[in-house]
Amino acid sequence: MKNLCFLLLTCLITISVPVVQAAVSLPNVLGSNMVLQQERPVPIWGWSDAGEKITVSFAGQTKTTTAGKDGKWMVKLTSLKASSDPRNLTVKGTNSITLENILVGEVWICSGQSNMEWSIRQSANAKEEIENANYPQIRLFNVPGHTTAPLPQEKGKGNWTVCQSNTAQGFSAVGYYFGRRLNKELKVPVGLIGSNWGGTRIEPWTTLDGFKSVPELEKLVQQVSGYTEKTRVGGRSPSAIYNSMVHPLAPFAMRGGIWYQGESNGSEHMSYYQKKHALVKGWRKIFQNDDLGFYWVQLANFRKANVPEITDPKKEHSNPAGGDGWAKIREAQTKALDIPHTGMAIAIDLADAHNPNDIHPRNKQDVGGRLAQWALHQTYGKKGLVPSGPLYVGHRVEGGAIRVSFKHVGKGLMVGSKKGLAPTEEVKGGKLQNFAIAGEDKQWHWAEATIDGDTVLVKSPKVKKPVAVRYAFTMNPGKANLYNKEGLAAGPFRTDDW
Repeated sequence: MKNLCFLLLTCLITISVPVVQAAVSLPNVLGSNMVLQQERPVPIWGWSDAGEKITVSFAGQTKTTTAGKDGKWMVKLTSLKASSDPRNLTVKGTNSITLENILVGEVWICSGQSNMEWSIRQSANAKEEIENANYPQIRLFNVPGHTTAPLPQEKGKGNWTVCQSNTAQGFSAVGYYFGRRLNKELKVPVGLIGSNWGGTRIEPWTTLDGFKSVPELEKLVQQVSGYTEKTRVGGRSPSAIYNSMVHPLAPFAMRGGIWYQGESNGSEHMSYYQKKHALVKGWRKIFQNDDLGFYWVQLANFRKANVPEITDPKKEHSNPAGGDGWAKIREAQTKALDIPHTGMAIAIDLADAHNPNDIHPRNKQDVGGRLAQWALHQTYGKKGLVPSGPLYVGHRVEGGAIRVSFKHVGKGLMVGSKKGLAPTEEVKGGKLQNFAIAGEDKQWHWAEATIDGDTVLVKSPKVKKPVAVRYAFTMNPGKANLYNKEGLAAGPFRTDDW
C-alpha cells in the first residue's frame, strides 16, 4: 500500500511539473522595422534549446534548421529583391516570434568617434533638418551607450525605428545624410546602424583577426589574445569596443560601412595605415562580405590655419614646410585607399573658418554627401559621378617648375570657394593657395601654382632647381582652394618622403 501511494504521488508530481524549455530568442539587431540587405544571402540567427527545430519564414521563403548543442542556430535567406512593402518575418520553435514592418534594401553601418556620433540636433541647420527628417523608407538602429568587453559578446542592445523627426534627431548626422542621399538616388529602402563612441582610437574597434592580418601589429595580437572574461578593459583597450558594440551585430547582412575616426590617433603616420587595413579586413570577415564597401572621412582642418599670407595672426600662421599636426595621418588615410572597395571623403574645406578650434565641424551634410558620392560611384556603379576631389598621382620636373597630375579631375580643375552649406563656387581668375616647393636643399618656400589643363604647374623664383611639391600638407590648410569643377576639394599631398 505504501509503495502504491508513493508511485501515485510520483506520477502526480511528474504530470504537474512542466518541462522547462528555453524560448527561441533573437539578437536585438533582428527586429521589427528593420531593413534586410538586398541581393545577398541574409543570415537569421538566434538561440533556443539544443536540438530544437527552428523555422524561419519571410517573403515566400521558408528555411528550417536545428539548434546545435550550444543552443545556437542560423539560417540564410536566399537573395532578396528590394521592396518598400512592409512584410512580416516569423521564427518558430517551441514559441513563435513575429517581426513586423520589414523592408528590403541597402544596409550600412556608421561608426567611429565623435564626429560620426555627432547628431543631427548638434549639427548645422538642425531645426529645419529635424523637421524634415521624415523618411519612412529609412530605418535607424542606434547601439546605445558606450560599452566594452574583453571577449566578443553575442547579445547587445538597441532597436530599429522608422526615420522621423523624433527618432532621427539623435542619430549620427553624417550617417543620416549619407543614407538620405542613397535613398533618394537609389530609390530603395535604406537601413543605417550607428555604433559610435567619441574620443576613441581605432584599436578598440578592431577585431583580433584583423590585427592578425597585419604582421606589423603582432604586439596587439599578443595583447588581445591574452584577454579572458576576467580581464579589465576600457575604452582604449584594443578590441574592447568591437567586442561589445559591433560583434553583437554580426553577421547581419549589409552592403558596407562608413567611418569617421582618427583624431584620437592624430599623432600617428604609417601605423594608422596598418591599423586601417586591420579594421577593414576584420570587419569584412565578421560580416561575411569580402566586398564590404568601406568609406572613411579624411580629417577636417583644425586649429590655427597655415597660410602663405597672414591676415589675422590670432587665427593664422605661415610655415611652407607644413608637416604638423594631422598632416601625416591624413597621408596614411590616403594611402589606405589601396584597400579594394574603399574610398575617402576629403573634408579639409568643411570646418568653420571663424571657429578653427572646433574639432566638430557642424557641416555634416557635405560630409555625408561626399561619402555617398563614393558609394554611388563605386559600390552602386554610377560611373558618371566623380567619386572624389582631385587626388595626386604623379609629377615631373620641367625646368624651373614641377607639373603635378591628378585623378578624379572630372570636368576639370578650378580655383574654388566653399562657404558653409552652399555649393562650391568657382573663383574666376583666382589664385591657387597652399602650394609649397623645395629644391635639393630641402628648404620649403610658398609657391606660385597655376592650373594648366588637368595639371597644376608649381614654381618659385626662390627655387631654381625644384625637386618636390607639397599641397595643404598641414594641420589646417585654411586657404587651400584646388577643386574639380564638380565642387569637390583636392586632397592634401606631398611628392617627397623627407
